[in-house]
Amino acid sequence: MATQRTQTDDTSTALATARRQLERAAAETDVNEQVVERLKHPSKLLRVAVPLERDDGSVEVFEGYRAQHDDVRGPYKGGLRYHPHVTADECIGLSMWMTWKCAVIDIPFGGAKGGVVVDPTDLSPEEKERLTRRFAEEIRDFVGPTTDIPAPDMGTDAQTMAWFMDAYSMQEGETVPGVVTGKPRVIGGSYGREEAPGRSVAIVTRAAAEYYDVSLDGLRVAVQGYGSVGANAARCLDDWGADVVAVSDVNGAIHDPDGLDTWAVPSHEEEPEAVTTCDAPETISSSAILELDVDVLVPAAVGNVLTASNAPDVQADFVVEGANGPTTAAADEIFDERGVPVVPDILANAGGVAVSYFEWLQHINRHSWSAERVDEELESKMLSAWDAVVEAAEARDVTWRVAAYIVALSRIAEAKDTRGLWP
Repeated sequence: MATQRTQTDDTSTALATARRQLERAAAETDVNEQVVERLKHPSKLLRVAVPLERDDGSVEVFEGYRAQHDDVRGPYKGGLRYHPHVTADECIGLSMWMTWKCAVIDIPFGGAKGGVVVDPTDLSPEEKERLTRRFAEEIRDFVGPTTDIPAPDMGTDAQTMAWFMDAYSMQEGETVPGVVTGKPRVIGGSYGREEAPGRSVAIVTRAAAEYYDVSLDGLRVAVQGYGSVGANAARCLDDWGADVVAVSDVNGAIHDPDGLDTWAVPSHEEEPEAVTTCDAPETISSSAILELDVDVLVPAAVGNVLTASNAPDVQADFVVEGANGPTTAAADEIFDERGVPVVPDILANAGGVAVSYFEWLQHINRHSWSAERVDEELESKMLSAWDAVVEAAEARDVTWRVAAYIVALSRIAEAKDTRGLWP
């Protein structure tokens, strides 16, 4: 459904964008205005100083955050990122998206997000471990397996979660694997956690293709960002018969109209910044990949890459968001006017938190799942969520993003109504 273009700041923060999206969805529901107002703000925002002894003996103090948005449906859940541009507003905005993401795929968590303002590439492995252990101690009173469960994010990984879990467990006096998810399997991690966000993007892309009556066989897909999300999405789609014609990293993109061998292109985790070293008929810029004539565009790198400047030139038939917040509000309006469907991040890349939930369940039950069961459960969760969003979109004649927010907001509002307000 087309909407009238409004004057929009194309450089909005994650928080401003999340609030706008909330208001847009709320206008399509009968959710109490007081609930909507409450959801514009986090329950808590923790700011801590994280001192680190560098390898040369000097001490540097970094700033850390943990935003806890809403826990009406269950414990807070969300990643920890190490990045030089981490801010309080970014953490709050991302924690809001986690709340919607958990609700739209119907798992009993609320949203959280945190991080440390640091460039992880400037840290030695030993410094990264010391920073993680100290950060775990600084926020220890605010996290826990039934309170707030961190996970990997930008600049962090399974090893980071292992250090965090160990530091927390040492202070608690017992091993507490459920304090984080996304750990190595040897200490309680789940099969499929690392691949899950990309796999869910692929599952939703396949579902969207079926919805638009387009064959997956030969579907032309361009993937911006060949990290964990982008590479796993590309390889799943490739295995299922799609033609992944272009992929990119920070150095540029490779393009083959006949389809790339995605397994021959190293992901960022396998070999950082190696995409453009691979043989391909054409090398283009990482921004030009967004404007290729393809069936599906998957922006899976960073936020705010689809803007008012390039949205008019996007030629994809539809967009499936792999990264968090890759489409600005202004670009969203342009796509709506042009009739280019955008399947939102809070649905498409929710596989990460879904498998984190599975990992958490495995801790509670003291029973590990097979890789096959994880994949089956993930597909079931994602397709159930897709069906709920389709129903909302068709019933109200709204975009996929608004429909996903309607599903999430309705579930959260119902939980708040049921629990009531503490006097």
